[in-house]
This record gives sequence, C-alpha cells and structure tokens, in this order.
Amino acid sequence: MTIINQTPNTLKKETAKLSRWLHIYLSMVSFAVVLFFSFTGLTLNHPSWFGGDKQMVVKNKGQLNVNWVNQPDTNKIAKLEIVELLRKTYAVKGFVTEVRIDDAEVSVSFKGPAYSCDAFIDRATGSYEVSEIKMGLVAVMNDLHKGRDSGKGWGWVIDVSAVFLILVSLSGLMLLFFIKKRRFAGLITGAVGLGLCYLIYLLFVP
Repeated sequence: MTIINQTPNTLKKETAKLSRWLHIYLSMVSFAVVLFFSFTGLTLNHPSWFGGDKQMVVKNKGQLNVNWVNQPDTNKIAKLEIVELLRKTYAVKGFVTEVRIDDAEVSVSFKGPAYSCDAFIDRATGSYEVSEIKMGLVAVMNDLHKGRDSGKGWGWVIDVSAVFLILVSLSGLMLLFFIKKRRFAGLITGAVGLGLCYLIYLLFVP
C-alpha cells in the first residue's frame, strides 16, 4: 500500500490549480448568464430606452357553447374546454392563473412574461370578450430577469445561474489569495467596491 504525503506547498499548488480551473470554466459556462442578467439589469432600470414599456392591446369577441357555462352547479362548468377554445382560437399563451365564477360571469386569466390575457364570459348567453396585452422582446427579457410569470422551470434556471455566479466569484477570490503580488491590491479594490455600493445605498436609497 502506497501512502502519498502531500506537503503544504504541494497542497497549495493543487488548490491554486483547482481554483484556476474552476474560475476559467465556470466563467465560460456562465458567460451567457452574466451577459443576459447584465443587459436586462440595464433594460430594467431604463425600459423606455429600449422600448420595454411599449404594449399592444388586442380585443376580440365571440360565442361559445352556452351549456359550458350555463350550469346551476358551478363545478360542472367546462373550464378545460373554455381554456382550450381560447388557446386554439386566439393562440393565447401563458399559464392559467385564475378562474373566477359568479352568478353572471366566468372570467379566465392567463399570465406569461410580458403577456396577459383576460376572458369574460356571460353565463346566460355564452358570449365572451377577450383582452390581450402583449409587450415586446425587451419586456419579455425583463420579466425573465425577475422570474415574473415564467414558471417553475425558469425559476430553476435563475437558481442554477445564481449558484454558478457565486462559485465564479468565490473561485476568483480564492485564486487571488495565491497571487502574492496582486493579493493586497485586489482585496483593497474589492473592499472599496463594497464600500462604494453601501455608500450609494445610504445616500440615494430612501
């Protein structure tokens, strides 16, 4: 049995090598993530610069099978059929976020990134009105940045992206400790950056 004893210098070199490897390849993997969240951070602060505040409202009217909604027992109202009809007829997107039923009306709401749709159905006649609000690509990216109405799948993308960026930052900090000539200046620069952020918060955030 061979026992390998690592000297402190060997361990230090291996740790530095691992830190460098992690920093380089994690940075490359998360390149698109950093670019996306950096750009959308700018568009969130200045939506009018990129047309992110523009929206288009589309309204439609129609008639559905009155038996779907004119039911004394509200549990028998054909919710699935109504949703599928709206999706097929008007290419409605997003998730169904709410179905409200009262004595006179059934309303269905859909939400997605930079998108919303509300349908109002008369229970007595089966006639309905659909109102869609659509926004542009920049608004879609802004909502993806915030995780608004984007579903659990995209929520996982945000979580994984956050973990990647944390690892990139920590591996870069770890790597700095192995560069003697840059260590002190790097730590001072990091401390100054952190202090500036805190100072800006104190001065400009109500």
